[in-house]
Amino acid sequence: MKILFAFENPLPNAEADAEVFVTTAKYLAPYTSGCWLHAPVSDKSTREAVSELADMPIVQAWAPLAPAALRHFLCGLTIVLRREFHAADLIYTRNLWVAWMSILFGQRVVFDHYRPWPDQIPPLQHWLYKLFCHQRFLGSICHSEYTRQKYIELGVPAEKLRCVHNGFEPARFQAPIPLEDAKRQIGVPVERKTVVYTGRVNHKKGLELVIEAAKQLPDLLFLFVGSYGEGPVELAAKNVPNIRIVPWQTEATLGQYIYAADVLLIPPSLQPLAKFGSTVLPLKLFFYLGSGRPILAGNTPDVAEVLKNDETALLVQPDSLDALVAGLKALTGDDALASRLSAGARADSQNYTWSARAQKIAAIVTGWRQRTAVAQGGWGKVQSDNWARQSRRWFVHFARTRSWILPPDALPPAR
Repeated sequence: MKILFAFENPLPNAEADAEVFVTTAKYLAPYTSGCWLHAPVSDKSTREAVSELADMPIVQAWAPLAPAALRHFLCGLTIVLRREFHAADLIYTRNLWVAWMSILFGQRVVFDHYRPWPDQIPPLQHWLYKLFCHQRFLGSICHSEYTRQKYIELGVPAEKLRCVHNGFEPARFQAPIPLEDAKRQIGVPVERKTVVYTGRVNHKKGLELVIEAAKQLPDLLFLFVGSYGEGPVELAAKNVPNIRIVPWQTEATLGQYIYAADVLLIPPSLQPLAKFGSTVLPLKLFFYLGSGRPILAGNTPDVAEVLKNDETALLVQPDSLDALVAGLKALTGDDALASRLSAGARADSQNYTWSARAQKIAAIVTGWRQRTAVAQGGWGKVQSDNWARQSRRWFVHFARTRSWILPPDALPPAR
């Protein structure tokens, strides 16, 4: 099969969405008979660099790099004019506008995204239902079962929805650094126990809870790796002596902090999922698994899909300061527990490589292409009532906050 991968944001960039999409495309390429990546790039030299990164030819989108809204609009509007669009057997995209335009102009589409759009922008629900049920919409690769279930509740046929979790690149861990050596490299005393968070340092990640835990655990050193400047988290942590704020790191230097961790932390909070809707199964989770260091996270619906409590990580009650403090004391005070969880994480990580993800997706897409008929789905009174109720909530929420993303009104209990 020939695939035109369509990405709507400028490349190269260090954002998680770019890493997921470009890496997935790169690992899917060997399963195709021809592929291209359609994306906005600034010039010829950038196009060549992105082509080398993705390991496929780049089709430069006829779209400006900014403003973002115009870029997204033109990426979808003009992709249908490209020769590669008509030469491909399907369009592989994470952009709803690109998916819709592709279907309107006769192409088949595979969608790949992490967001539960029916819950987050409810006024779109009926349009999303019609899009996903279209005969040329082959199916959607959901990054979590949590998101997949939201589309099933919308009435989209389950056979059009498959959950394939993200992954990591094992090559990044081919030369592990001993814990003590890694601590020396980043200027941390080898005897000091460290708790390391990597990713964006902002108010949407549940770090306020971690700051309060740090105040109760002065013997532990907390490293927040991924700061872009003086934000609310940096300000709140400023007078906490055992928190070190570290700027955003490149791929080449991030490993030092990962290997210097006695505990790798995913803040145990429902806030990223329930309040902001910006994080569903954070990408760092898979990177943490591959590192083989002990992990502490919250027992939230998305994280519990991958991490297994007391086997590959220590999962604690979300948004509980006492549970977080107790969990950190356990992991930093019990070497046998830390070693057992590290070994479990390392063994389980082989199920979550980018190569494994691509192999699963290739088999799924092949099956979708060979499928002769699909049920039309089931939009009924339940969906109509939910659409009306959630849309009212969304309009009120938008009027109050000017935020496009509606937090869920209820979450299933974590396992």
